[in-house]
Amino acid sequence: MIRGALERTGRYLLGAAVVAIGIGAAVTPQPARALSPGEGVAIGLGALAVGTAVGAASNPYYYGYPGYYPYAPTYYYPPAPAYYPPPRSCWSPYYYRYIPC
Repeated sequence: MIRGALERTGRYLLGAAVVAIGIGAAVTPQPARALSPGEGVAIGLGALAVGTAVGAASNPYYYGYPGYYPYAPTYYYPPAPAYYPPPRSCWSPYYYRYIPC
């Protein structure tokens, strides 16, 4: 009984070791390849373009915490003029008096 358990445990360990060795062999590090200056500039410009696109997609009207909006702009009446001209009046032959024009 113990012998069967030891055989199964040995087979499980052997299978796990084979899988671990296979994964280790598949992910062995590759030698580094240096970039040319042109490739480095291309990567930098690409990162700039992606960052600009992500920044442009954000909300330009964001104030404070999400879900809270600033107060709407307040519009005031224009100031009263300093001088009010006298009201115009015109003679009406129908009414025989002056009426507003």
